[in-house]
Amino acid sequence: CARGIPVRFFTATGLLMRLRRAQQDNRLDRELAGIGKARLLIIDEFGYLPIDEEGSRLLFQIISDSYETRSIIYTTNIEFSGWGRILGDKNMAAALIDRTVHHGRLIRFEGHSYRSQHALMTK
Repeated sequence: CARGIPVRFFTATGLLMRLRRAQQDNRLDRELAGIGKARLLIIDEFGYLPIDEEGSRLLFQIISDSYETRSIIYTTNIEFSGWGRILGDKNMAAALIDRTVHHGRLIRFEGHSYRSQHALMTK
């Protein structure tokens, strides 16, 4: 961001709601083109809520369009083996994972939560 690289940040739920709204308003192509201008796409909280079949297709479209053209960061606490459960379709999950791991890097953060350590409420 500091270098002026176009970045888009969404929660997974927010991204899907945005895409569904665009689809309902017959402007999905424009929305996808707008998101496609970013060189880095960040999808936060992936897997916190299950995604229905239509949401899985929309997410696949974003990830498929991004494959080998832009970087994507997912934040999740769900291992790849659980993506089929989140997406409701093991084949869709396999296709997303395939595109993700081909050129991807997995960075695992372990330890205490930053939020918990800096919480205003104490035990």
